[in-house]
Amino acid sequence: MDTATQLITIAAVLLGSLTTYATNQLVEWSKRRETRRVRWDERKLDAYAEYIGQVRAVIHANVLLYEVSGGMRAMPRSEHELSMDLTEASAAQSIAFERVMLLAEDGVVDAAHAVQEATAAIGWQARGVVAGSLEDWRRLNSAAFTAINRFHQSARADLGVSGIFEGEQHSARGLLLPGSRAAE
Repeated sequence: MDTATQLITIAAVLLGSLTTYATNQLVEWSKRRETRRVRWDERKLDAYAEYIGQVRAVIHANVLLYEVSGGMRAMPRSEHELSMDLTEASAAQSIAFERVMLLAEDGVVDAAHAVQEATAAIGWQARGVVAGSLEDWRRLNSAAFTAINRFHQSARADLGVSGIFEGEQHSARGLLLPGSRAAE
């Protein structure tokens, strides 16, 4: 073998080694990036689920306080105790909201702000800060659940979940609120 052939062989081996090394580095970088993405998606999912759970707890506490203070339901707990439960639930919701703010993209953050506003309006009427009729109460709850559905849809888009549920079929189910007792 002459020197030129040996140099070409050595260059080919070096080129093959460098190509293999570069390919392996790219594959490892891609795996690490995917692992980070999945980890953040898992954290987002946890934050979104925790937030909606806290929102539901606040709505439930609002309903109990509203119904007891309006004489629609009797409970062994006083209005003051129910108001304190609502205060605790609202604090937990605020903390969960902050976690969403840290992790979510803009559309989810905007939807979460709408949920915060809607649940606050329910709370104001439940606590008697704002006067309103039962129909006003129903409209506030309907608006809150519409905001929750928008949050769900934004969160699903952020997480890359396909499909929608905000359409006619889902919304047609409406709220499962009892009928007005005055109508009976």
